[in-house]
Amino acid sequence: MKFKVYPIYILAWFITPVFGQQQPVNKFQDTTLRSIFNYQDERQTDNLLPYLKNPSSTDREEAALAFGSVQDKKAIPFLEDLLTDKKAEVRKAAAYSLGQLADKTSEANIIKAIQQEKQPEVRAELLEALGKCATQTGIDFLSTFNSDSLLEQTGQAWGLYRANAKNLDYDKAIPKAIYLLNAVNKQAARLGAAHFLARTPNLNLFDFTSKLSSVASTDPSPDVRMAAVQTLGKILTDEPILTLQNLAQQDPDYRVRINALRALGNRDYAKVKQTIYRGLSDKNIHTATAAADLLLAKAPLEDSARLLTQAKQDQRWRVRATLLAAALKNASNKTPVNNLILKHYNATNNNYEKGFLLAALSQDLTNFRFIEKETFAKASPILASYGIQALADSRKNKDFLPSLVSTFASIFKRAIESGDVALIGITAGLLQEAELNFKESFPDYAFLIIARDKLKLPQDMETYQELQKTINFFEGKAPAEPPKNPYTHPINWVLIQKLKPNQQVLLKTNKGNITLQLFTEEAPGTVANFVELIQKGFYNNKSFHRVVPNFVVQGGDPRGDGWGGTDYAIRSELANLRYAEGYVGMASAGKDTESCQWFITHSPTPHLDGRYTIFAKVLKGLPVVHALEIGDIIQTVTLLE
Repeated sequence: MKFKVYPIYILAWFITPVFGQQQPVNKFQDTTLRSIFNYQDERQTDNLLPYLKNPSSTDREEAALAFGSVQDKKAIPFLEDLLTDKKAEVRKAAAYSLGQLADKTSEANIIKAIQQEKQPEVRAELLEALGKCATQTGIDFLSTFNSDSLLEQTGQAWGLYRANAKNLDYDKAIPKAIYLLNAVNKQAARLGAAHFLARTPNLNLFDFTSKLSSVASTDPSPDVRMAAVQTLGKILTDEPILTLQNLAQQDPDYRVRINALRALGNRDYAKVKQTIYRGLSDKNIHTATAAADLLLAKAPLEDSARLLTQAKQDQRWRVRATLLAAALKNASNKTPVNNLILKHYNATNNNYEKGFLLAALSQDLTNFRFIEKETFAKASPILASYGIQALADSRKNKDFLPSLVSTFASIFKRAIESGDVALIGITAGLLQEAELNFKESFPDYAFLIIARDKLKLPQDMETYQELQKTINFFEGKAPAEPPKNPYTHPINWVLIQKLKPNQQVLLKTNKGNITLQLFTEEAPGTVANFVELIQKGFYNNKSFHRVVPNFVVQGGDPRGDGWGGTDYAIRSELANLRYAEGYVGMASAGKDTESCQWFITHSPTPHLDGRYTIFAKVLKGLPVVHALEIGDIIQTVTLLE
């Protein structure tokens, strides 16, 4: 955590004993800072702007950072003025928030500031912000910028990455990113460059295959190797195949092995199938899961018997269920596979396993009545969610029978009218798919409007948004901006002032303990909400309902299916932090819709930076995080003294 310059009257709290008063444990003893964070939380631009001219550099800095969360373009000229502030911390904060606003009108002023700036740390922030605001001019500047400063090279690399989705000409940027991959550069610079190459579409990287193969195989950072492997997956020639096969089987980090398997999924299946099958026997459950997912997507008809044999041998339920789905998908005689799936379904009490088995059954259209029965049985919201998704997948199957169009339309109308947020939300997403022609099935779509008007905001915001998109689709209207959540949950300052900046929390799970450090000073509203829920015992005995290999584990949902929440929403707090391995963020359905669900990252996820609140990181227990599977239990969550 960086050191900040506080006014003398604040420092006095730390260095002078105050008779009869307790010294503050965090910066929010300062009433001005509380006001700034309140205005940020309330999205009160007009009340925040005066603080940008406050004599206190700390106040100017905090107010500038606040606009990284508020994101009101009205603040742009005021933030641009701060790029020449006498304090480096203020200039850096202004650069970050201009990047968050991502307005191309700031490009020229940011470039000017880069050229005039003397502090490498500020220059690095400006370079990254430029990527977020860049037109072709900005990309060309980033591609030709030269510096010996490792900090500035890091900002340059992340600036290139932040511009990766702008559909610009990146030809000049490619050799610069390749240069930044050199081992002499900082790990953070290599990581930014690798993610630029991995995530920018339509790059011609063929001439750099050898270099990328070397980075993927030898870089000391598994984070960089993961992204380099992902980049190799975009080079659709045979040259990288051997490297990818070796990494899929031999890299010491399971996350690299997963990315190598996924990269092989883009190849001719016959050339890589044995490597994918070997992935099923990987000692890491997530790697085996990724291999099974690939086989479900890629295996041909002739693999059905082998897939069934593998499924019978595997005792890990998620891998087994996915292999059974693949076997059923490809089987010429589906009855034996169906019977085996139903046998496992009836034998397990694990609703998540049942859900995966419902998904497997959707590979045979004749199973839809059974899936329908389980979906609407009200036995579990988990089964309902998996079931309706299985029915949606059945409807999208290329072999769907026209004779069943009206039957499935009735099922989906029943789902919309059920009042269940997951059934409504998943079905609403399906009804928007133009090629399925649900407009013809539902010339009278009043039931959609009735269902929408029964939803409760902000609790049902995700479902509301999806249903409103569907209504707009049926009405032939362009997608509209979602409604804004009302401001109903102010920051609990009494609680926050009792918490240390590095306050720790202990998560006890059935796989072991995880210790978190809360970011009290960066995300006070989110931390206060999290701690309030902890104190109520809200998270005790909740499950990890979502695990995406080499991405996140997610928990905290009272329904257990990802569609639950509280009856209020809190604000997004988008501090200048990055998602690295083991960082904890708030799940959301868009800005300012956070509630109670949170996730922990398996690896760096830069596409989430500045979009999802980061409010903690793992201090101890990363091996436990990597061992968690769907259905594992959060036994207790407690504050540590």
